[in-house]
Amino acid sequence: MNEILEHLPRLRRYARALTGDRAAADDLVQDTVERALSRWMLFRRGSHLDAWLMTVMHNLYMSQMRRAAARGAMPLQDLDFEPAAPASGESALDLRDLERALALLPLEQRETLLLVSLEEFSYEQTAAILGVPVGTVMSRLARARARLRALLRGEPAQGPALKVVK
Repeated sequence: MNEILEHLPRLRRYARALTGDRAAADDLVQDTVERALSRWMLFRRGSHLDAWLMTVMHNLYMSQMRRAAARGAMPLQDLDFEPAAPASGESALDLRDLERALALLPLEQRETLLLVSLEEFSYEQTAAILGVPVGTVMSRLARARARLRALLRGEPAQGPALKVVK
């Protein structure tokens, strides 16, 4: 399907950002394309193919994460991330810092940030891909940006303090 082929670079970029590993990203893209082709009849003509493919990828990735958690696999933040493209000097350090900070974000925040900021999906499209309300996308995005800024400033990777409400 030529329609799917034109979306492969975007799928690879998002998969790489999610997994942090080139081989795992390639496997995720392959699984996504295979699933999309086997369920092509479920795609509604006139809707956004890229959003549908991202939804398929999101669902596959979440299933893989659940299976890995059930097996007791290594947590994502313990994995070493390598840059997507070779860089030199200070830019390489900045890229490494950004990748590590992204890896420390909770999955829900990371995938929302990546879909909106990297893949440039609208809030509505992101909500449809993730299967959550638009307000949830907005709050996840705000928390992800705030936490990412804090992590890049070198502040501890802890969540916001919770108030006790009586």
